[in-house]
Amino acid sequence: MHPDMQFLVDARDRAGTPGTDVTGYRRFWNAYAAATGAPPPGDMHIHDRTVGTVPVRVYRPGGTPGPRPGIVYMHGGGFMLGDLDSSDTNAWGIAQETGAVVLSVDYRLAPEHPYPAAFEDCWAVLTWLARDGAALGVDPTRLAVAGDSAGGNMAAVLALAARDRGGPSLRAQALVYPWLGLPFTSASYRDNAEGPGLTLARMVMFRQAYLGAEETDDPYAMPLVATDLTGLPPAHVHTAELDPIRDDGRAYAARLAAAGVAVTYREAKGMIHGFLRARLVGAAARAEFEALCRFLRESFAEGDLATR
Repeated sequence: MHPDMQFLVDARDRAGTPGTDVTGYRRFWNAYAAATGAPPPGDMHIHDRTVGTVPVRVYRPGGTPGPRPGIVYMHGGGFMLGDLDSSDTNAWGIAQETGAVVLSVDYRLAPEHPYPAAFEDCWAVLTWLARDGAALGVDPTRLAVAGDSAGGNMAAVLALAARDRGGPSLRAQALVYPWLGLPFTSASYRDNAEGPGLTLARMVMFRQAYLGAEETDDPYAMPLVATDLTGLPPAHVHTAELDPIRDDGRAYAARLAAAGVAVTYREAKGMIHGFLRARLVGAAARAEFEALCRFLRESFAEGDLATR
């Protein structure tokens, strides 16, 4: 394990034990998120609002006024954990490093709200941003979706839905240690079943809460079951070597490339699920975060990333 990851292991230890029910697990997750978070820079403009009934937090970096790119960001947490506060440090960091306006989505959580509630919430925010984002100073021709873990699933799903439904047009999709529907028998689930960090047992719990016991062929639930991945926006797929869901990202990146999608695959060596949270304490974790943000910046630059 890379030394930068000890920060995350120690934060989990300080957060206590997850408990055996949803309430206890959420209490643990919130304590872990607080221990790995940091306040935003003073020139970051932040406000909360709703899009329809969906709470969002809007981050606009300081600096030159004018239309900015827009990113819909979706937090991790296994579809059953997390909120605007738990994802705050990742969201303001992406805004700071890309210069984009970031909308972090407080989508509904399982098991109280199983699939497709979270997808519907995130889709509502994306379509609103494309239609009405000018009110936030967003350029609707420069939009992207990004997310980590369960949020990485959401980002992939939004890209699929945008293609299938004729828009919104996306410049990029950024999927960081995403869960995408690979069977739990894959090598990374076997090799990293006991963590550190995420475990196979927790992944089984998260999937059950979100999708129930039945198998599904719905690509908006599990993008890896999609039969057609052509025509999707350029993708950045970013995994952690010591992560049960590492192979989800590997498999999806390979399938995107085979479908002719411009894809960058990056694997953080020696790192565990959640490595973005260590960017403020470790140079190597910081480099992983910068790679993600560099992809997004380049996607918003003039020209089509797919043809460079």
